[in-house]
Amino acid sequence: MEKKYDLVIVGSGPAGLTAGIYAQRARLNTLVIEKEMVSGGQVLTTYEVENYPGFPVVDGFTLGTKFWEHADHLGAEFVTDEIVGIRLMQEQDTDLLAIDASEDGVRDLRAAQVEVPGVTEIVSHFDSEKTWKVLTGKKGTYLAKTVILASGATHKSLGVPGEERLRGSGVSYCATCDGAFFRRKEVAVVGGGDVAIEDAIFLSRMCSHVYLIHRRGELRGARSLREQLLALENVTILWDTVVEEICGEQRVENIQLRNVKSGEHSQLSVNGVFVAVGIEPNSTFVEDLVQMDHGYVCAGETCETSVPGIFVAGDMRTKQLRQIVTATADGANAVSSAERYLNAWSHR
Repeated sequence: MEKKYDLVIVGSGPAGLTAGIYAQRARLNTLVIEKEMVSGGQVLTTYEVENYPGFPVVDGFTLGTKFWEHADHLGAEFVTDEIVGIRLMQEQDTDLLAIDASEDGVRDLRAAQVEVPGVTEIVSHFDSEKTWKVLTGKKGTYLAKTVILASGATHKSLGVPGEERLRGSGVSYCATCDGAFFRRKEVAVVGGGDVAIEDAIFLSRMCSHVYLIHRRGELRGARSLREQLLALENVTILWDTVVEEICGEQRVENIQLRNVKSGEHSQLSVNGVFVAVGIEPNSTFVEDLVQMDHGYVCAGETCETSVPGIFVAGDMRTKQLRQIVTATADGANAVSSAERYLNAWSHR
């Protein structure tokens, strides 16, 4: 029989590690599952962080490592594995009854004389406050009374030569995080939606010049944002243009461009490239389990999802601002909500 936990945290970025810290302080039997060999999340690849309270300037690797050291110091248990799915199991006396839509799961339910018209209706037959969560990983299976989803989101990349090599050395995916490092320098923003426009406007306040590179002939962002952007004298929009390569030895020095209509190639000297072509939440493993909105797990400030006992924290939660500090706040809130759920469990 697999070991049972009060709480399993999926992901060990700032949200997951903060949850681990708060869970250990609450004396919860907790497991943190991380698919990468090193805990810390995206912050590990950030060159410098200067907007996290208490650290005027700190490199991302150091900050991420401190998060992990804090959780480890308190005794959090870590395992390296990638979770590929979560299903629910009902505790009836000492037995666990599987609730899922698989052929075997439906067979078990029918044997227990439970109607199986659909997963939602199946779950409604059970006590939602005493439902075990079964996490299936590539290396093992884990049982938990509560789960905190904290696997974050991944910035969409351009997929061009030099991008990955210079990530954190001039290539950034967060203008609000890294913009201050490019004061009085020339930078490029790649994208054409609201985020790209907002990034260009934000960077124009500190950079000497901003080039907005968009593959189409018009911007997709809100009209008010477009009007603000077009009024800026230190912003140049390069229409119908794509980035083909990001160049530089140790840091970004220039980018190679191509006009998609004329086919003309050109080179643009910049100190930084801000990629704003969207982000993808790492949530596919729960897309059939909890309520989603464009890939993000729906939850408010309590971090409660549509499934009792499953919570979400960090970048994969529906919210406006995704920063290290908001991720850590989510981690604390999620554990607080998990404690309330566990208290109800123990009193039933």
